[in-house]
Amino acid sequence: MLCCLCGSLTLVAQELPAERFVPDGTLCYQLYFKWGVLMPKAGKAALVVQDTAYRGKPAWKYTLTFHTTGLFEKVFRMRDTLDCYISKEDCLLQFATKHSDEGDYYSVDDLAFSYTGQETKVHSRRYTLTRTKIDTLLVAEGKVYDMLAATMYLRALDWEGMTIGSEYPFRVAIGRDLVNSAFRYAGQQVVEYKGKTYRTHHFYIDVYDEAFTQSKAAGEAWIDDDSNRVPVKLRAKLKIGAAEAYFVRDL
Repeated sequence: MLCCLCGSLTLVAQELPAERFVPDGTLCYQLYFKWGVLMPKAGKAALVVQDTAYRGKPAWKYTLTFHTTGLFEKVFRMRDTLDCYISKEDCLLQFATKHSDEGDYYSVDDLAFSYTGQETKVHSRRYTLTRTKIDTLLVAEGKVYDMLAATMYLRALDWEGMTIGSEYPFRVAIGRDLVNSAFRYAGQQVVEYKGKTYRTHHFYIDVYDEAFTQSKAAGEAWIDDDSNRVPVKLRAKLKIGAAEAYFVRDL
């Protein structure tokens, strides 16, 4: 949900700038399920950037961990970990993986990226403890991201020239599919949470895929208007209610 996510190849091909990958400690989030006036806590998440290496070359490792809490821990237990590796040499996404543990079901999604000119190839694999469910090659013109690296694309946009309604398309590799999506700028907003006030840039997330019953504004993101560009609040619409995440100093 933190990275829930066609148009101009110039925008899709935008590089991820190095200054966005400076290790900035751990960003913690409290997740809620919102249904009318009800808003129970649903889980906790943490986001971190680390210096590392991938295949012997300097890289950044971008990690998101999530687990359910409270009532949701008893009803639908989840433990997810997403990792992606970005080359320091050219700021290109090299590899991404997602480990999903739902108690009685465990699966892994692996995405290996390679580049030839303007073309991106993604070797996509999904497997469980007993069998391989997906093993395919996805090919596209321009850059392709995993769900996690797409948040870096948002943080990397040039906000100086933005006007309300501006759209920034991108593609995400998920399983067998390349999903066309776009961030749509909605202007500046103030977000308040537990006594703290943040001045933010507000974006809608449009997803052009049959799996989303409401592709227009399927999600929203509020990004802090400072040099760190921390995601302060995120919202994903569900068939019933919505999921919301708020930035907190610690969990």
